[in-house]
Amino acid sequence: MQSVLAALFGVQSQRNRERDFAHGSGRVFVAAGLIGTIVFVLLVVLVVKLVLRAATG
Repeated sequence: MQSVLAALFGVQSQRNRERDFAHGSGRVFVAAGLIGTIVFVLLVVLVVKLVLRAATG
């Protein structure tokens, strides 16, 4: 999960990326990336709804 988060933010080191591709499964990284992206989008939607609710009183 740490590797997926680092990759999403663009801070994955070359050494860690090479390690992940040498020892990791592509399916696991794709699944974790999709889940992480969905969670991020849902959090953004939640924050926007909360801010709009607070702004309208």
